[in-house]
Amino acid sequence: MKLLRHGPKGQEKPGLLDDAGNIRDLSAHVDDIAGDVLTPDGLGRIAALDPLSLPVVDPATRLGPCVGRVGKFIGIGLNYADHAAEAGMEIPSEPILFSKFTSAISGPNDDVEIPPGSAKTDWEVELGFVIGQGGRDIPEARAMSHVAGYCVVNDISEREWQAERGGSWDKGKGFDSFGPIGPWLVTTDDVPDPQRLRMWLEVDGQRHQDGTTATMIFGVRTLVAYLSRCMSLQPGDVIATGTPPGVGMGMKPPRFLRGGETMRLGIEGLGEQRQLVRRR
Repeated sequence: MKLLRHGPKGQEKPGLLDDAGNIRDLSAHVDDIAGDVLTPDGLGRIAALDPLSLPVVDPATRLGPCVGRVGKFIGIGLNYADHAAEAGMEIPSEPILFSKFTSAISGPNDDVEIPPGSAKTDWEVELGFVIGQGGRDIPEARAMSHVAGYCVVNDISEREWQAERGGSWDKGKGFDSFGPIGPWLVTTDDVPDPQRLRMWLEVDGQRHQDGTTATMIFGVRTLVAYLSRCMSLQPGDVIATGTPPGVGMGMKPPRFLRGGETMRLGIEGLGEQRQLVRRR
């Protein structure tokens, strides 16, 4: 299934994408794509519905973040061997964790806002996974049963604030609009292998990132188990799993977003995003 949220900012309603590409409204059946709706039982109830019985939504409607009421938005740093080489950094021996503030979450096609004074705002296409069944101390053998589905994430990063303003990655990752997610949450039954997905990102039509989740250092299964040792995982938590090479920071000379650009990005089977970049 492809689950989504549609409508104005702050007023999004739950929905799904049917096989013909129509947006269907789920408001009569669930209150949001969030919380217990993402557990196996909750997803099972949605899967039992006939999509053709659901109201059709205007295709021009805005798509919001594909998950609501996100409790934790976690990023994994330097999780692609080729990206670590691009950054001139050693391959990590354990996952590098950071937080993206939930106020950074935005819709897949909402504008990205460069903060005042920024000179080093960068892009990162990433595979996101969403927790369905919560838990802690989850063994790797059962890890995938705790995943509800997958989505596209653009992990926008202000590199000066990330690396040069006191040493905390969170600051450079958490500005408003720095976390577009969606367009939809694709449930695990429609993603046979999350470690073999093509991913790409373009700025003004020029492709900069063209990679595959096959080059991840720590895969989804490992990350679920590892994270659950650090914290309890809860339905609706979103984890962005890292980016392949091609970010602006790695170019020679580096290239960063200035405002006025259009980013397009996508992951095989998970849809595409499109964002206009502007200064706020």
